[in-house]
Amino acid sequence: MKGFRQKVKIISFIIIASNIQIYAQGVLDIETKDLNGQISSIGQVVSADFIVLDFWATWCKPCVKSIPKLVELSEKYSTDKVAFVGINEDSPRNTNKVKPFVRSLNISYPILLDPDQEIMNELLVNSFPTLIIVNSDARVLYVHEGYTSGDEVIIEEAINKLLKKHD
Repeated sequence: MKGFRQKVKIISFIIIASNIQIYAQGVLDIETKDLNGQISSIGQVVSADFIVLDFWATWCKPCVKSIPKLVELSEKYSTDKVAFVGINEDSPRNTNKVKPFVRSLNISYPILLDPDQEIMNELLVNSFPTLIIVNSDARVLYVHEGYTSGDEVIIEEAINKLLKKHD
């Protein structure tokens, strides 16, 4: 069953990545608010060869499970080559919950608020959590949808593979 699930994820990635490629240009420049209410874009809050975008919501149980693992990965890869950015997708009336949520999970990487789902729609994200790795030109290199225990290993392998290719 696990082999089947992996094949489905690979096929999904191919389909999603081929569609996203059309839309990814300019995604690093979309302006939205950060947790302090400052208007920023992904490209303004991080600069790296690879940017890991994590789309999540406070009400999403798999997101809550995945975030601590992503925090660990972000600390492991805290270099100029890999940067993490959380993209919160809570509705405008729930954005007041995001800052305490971020504190409670000790999220150390930048968080941007996307209450109107502009970034999410630009990248054709349709489930939470969704993790997308883009390069500095906003080219989508990797997509991972959902989260079950152990997925962080798959994500780390993808990051290592991209770093190896890049060197």
